[in-house]
Formats: sequence, C-alpha cells, structure tokens
Amino acid sequence: MTDQTIRYGIIGTGMMGREHIRNIKLLPGCEVTALSDPSEAVRGDAFMTAGNRPTQFADHRELLASGTCDALVIASPNHTHVDVMRDVLATNLPVLVEKPVCTTRQDCAEVLALAAKRDAAVWVAMEYRYMPPVQRLLKELRAGTAGELKMMAIREHRFPFLKKVDDWNRFNVNTGGTMVEKCCHFFDLYRLLSGSEPTRVYCSGSMDVNFRDEAYDGARPDIIDNGFVIIDFANGTRAMLDLCMFAEGAYWQETITATGDVARLDAFIPGPARFSPHGQERFAEFAVSPRASKIERREVVHVDEKVLAAGDHHGSTFYQHEKFAAIVRKNGKHAQSDVEVSLEDGMKAVVMGLAAEESARTGLPVDLTQDDLFH
Repeated sequence: MTDQTIRYGIIGTGMMGREHIRNIKLLPGCEVTALSDPSEAVRGDAFMTAGNRPTQFADHRELLASGTCDALVIASPNHTHVDVMRDVLATNLPVLVEKPVCTTRQDCAEVLALAAKRDAAVWVAMEYRYMPPVQRLLKELRAGTAGELKMMAIREHRFPFLKKVDDWNRFNVNTGGTMVEKCCHFFDLYRLLSGSEPTRVYCSGSMDVNFRDEAYDGARPDIIDNGFVIIDFANGTRAMLDLCMFAEGAYWQETITATGDVARLDAFIPGPARFSPHGQERFAEFAVSPRASKIERREVVHVDEKVLAAGDHHGSTFYQHEKFAAIVRKNGKHAQSDVEVSLEDGMKAVVMGLAAEESARTGLPVDLTQDDLFH
C-alpha cells in the first residue's frame, strides 16, 4: 500500500486514544476512519478531535468487521486489552497496542501465543523510547561516549494519575498496579539501555498522598503514588527508579541518566505544557559530563511545537507513529519482523512491574534468575 492512505481504527477513544488521533493527523497519508468505544460521550469527543467524521462503533468487534481500516490502535483501559487483543489478533491488521500489553503475566502470555500465528505487525506503544532527548541519549551511549555502562537512573516527579472513565485507573486490579501502568515505560528503557535482562527487582513504595480520601462504590483506591526501585541486570549494570506522583511542581518531569566509566549522560524532560505555570511548551535538554574534563556539555533538544502540542509525551507519540506507519506502508500485513517494540518486549516490562509490585507488598526482593522469560 505504498501510495495509499493508511486508514486507522482507534479502539478506546479516551484521553490516550485522542492523543493518538491528534498525532496520526500530523502524518501525511494517514487518517482516522473508525472509532470504537462503549461510551457514547467519550466516542463523541474523539469524533470531534478527528475532524473528518470517522465511522463510530460502540463495540470493537463491529469496527473489525466493518472493513474500514488498514491498521489499528488499541488505547482502551489496561484490563480490557486481553479481550480486545483476542479479537484483533484473529484479523490480519497491523496493530499498535498501548502499554501495558496486559495486566497479568498469564494474559500477556496468551496474547503472545495468539500473535505467534500471524504475520501482521504488533507494536507495543512504549512512547518514552521515542522522546527526542532519550533518542539523543541512546545515540551517545551507543557511540561509546559514556564508556562502559555501569549505572542507570530515572527520576520521574510528576502529577497524580488523571481522572479516567469510570475511574478505572484508581485500582490495581484494572491497571496492574502503578509499577505496571506507569513504570513499564522505564523498565523497557532499562532493558534497552543496558542490552541485558533483569536478575533481581527490589521496590519500596506505598500510597501516601494521592486519592486517600476517595471511594468508589465503597472501594478505596490502592495504587502506589511513590517509590524507589532497584534492579540488577545480568551483565552487571544496575538501575534505580525514583517515582513521585505528587511532585508536579518540579521543572523537569523526568531525568534519565546513564553513567559509564568515561562519562555520565543525562536527558532532562519537562512535563506537558498544560501542567506548566504558564501553559507553554518547554524544550528538553541533554548533557554529557566527562570524567576527564569535568566540564558538562549541555544542549537544548528542540522538538516541533506542533508535535509537542499533539500530546503529553514530549513528541514521542508522533515519532513512534512515524515508524509504525512506515512499516505498515512498506510491508502491509507482513511487517512483524520490522517492529521495534515487540510483544515480548511489552511482556517483559509488565513482568518487571509485577515483580516491583510484589516487592513493595512483601518488602523482599524478587529473584528473576530462574525466570524462563528472561534467561
């Protein structure tokens, strides 16, 4: 379909679904032609965002049967992914599925097994890989600027979870837990940066500030809002995550650091414009701090403001869609070999998150050395 418009169907048209729509609209030769969501109101908001009168469906199975799409995006709530994927993977349509793939290891394994029977692309939406400052850090790391990588650290100090439809994101049973829902991005990045697999995960975390006075049908939210995670990797590198979801006053939402025996690399990423004091977009920065000179070299990482304005993930959703659209256009329904973030990658990030959740509950590290998924 080299010269044809790629027609997208969006399954799940809430906040993240609308971000996907805005970014697809920026891509030449791409349009959203179908929307699926059980909520008429949410679906209506997405219809207005699309602006080209896409066909609406209350059930994703009706969308799949309509013949109106060449590719799919799944952005429904986490706990619905396994049911949606059972139907989607029975088709031959390329799909980009939002993280986390599923909320349990068993569901991830089922989806992985179903996908093994098809050739069409299944890409897991790990947006943080595609933030321009992260791409800058990856480039320098692979060029050897840091020397031999020894330590990785990510600090995310940000706003609380936003309000979602039916408040589904207030409960571990729906999200998989904060370490799955939010932090699978970071666990995926650690695997990418280190080129290795985890052997041990330890987490100290709890729910200390957010949503403590809320109740839904008598049930109290139970999601972690802050924590520290330490991960050991098979090649000897180690990683630390510092997460706080009641620190939206910080200028940098994420600081991502890779330290080798020659230099330290830092990517500094601001939060979304709508949460900044003046509602303005802010550029990211990248820094190299060599041991030899002890002089930091820092640069601004510019991103097109139209791309920044299309979502809350510092341009990454757009750049991810560029790559996904390219393999769909190049190989049509036989693009799995070109996928950069596979279902297996997505599953490993989920399992690392589940290990962190378990560690936070028990106070004990989780040993992954005997886990067949990683070793």
